[in-house]
Amino acid sequence: MSMIPQGEDGSMHDSKSPLSNLVAELLAEFDVEIEDCMDETVVKFNHENIVPIAKIIKFDSRLDCDYLRCLSAVDYKDRIEVVYHLSSLEKRHKLILKTSLTPEYPTISSVVSVWPGSNWFEREAHDLFGVTFLGHPNLEPLLLFEGFEGYPGRKNFPINDYKEW
Repeated sequence: MSMIPQGEDGSMHDSKSPLSNLVAELLAEFDVEIEDCMDETVVKFNHENIVPIAKIIKFDSRLDCDYLRCLSAVDYKDRIEVVYHLSSLEKRHKLILKTSLTPEYPTISSVVSVWPGSNWFEREAHDLFGVTFLGHPNLEPLLLFEGFEGYPGRKNFPINDYKEW
């Protein structure tokens, strides 16, 4: 079982965790930033590398992140961040993958082929934030009706001006 070392007070040690070191080794060919945060390892990466990184994270037996806990989108006005919360059920460790997209053209490849459970998460991010997941099998609206204008998850959505039909 892989556990991240913690001090007696529950805080993280200053050094990188064994999980961070392993992730750095496996993703060495990509330009990634890795940090430990509480009991999770956070990996920031270029959005163009999502599928190859996802395959390594899931299929390398040393990581085995077989469970996509959540996929979310966050609007920071100057960028939209897509966040993948992952776990290994067997090894009991957690990873977070983060990448930034431009709000004008928020496009990233779908990871449905890697984690089929991302299907509805990607549809939700598409509905609420306008993120297009290239290669997604069905980006039809999940939460909003067909023809809804705008993206109500974004900070610039005129929530007070919205009129229901």
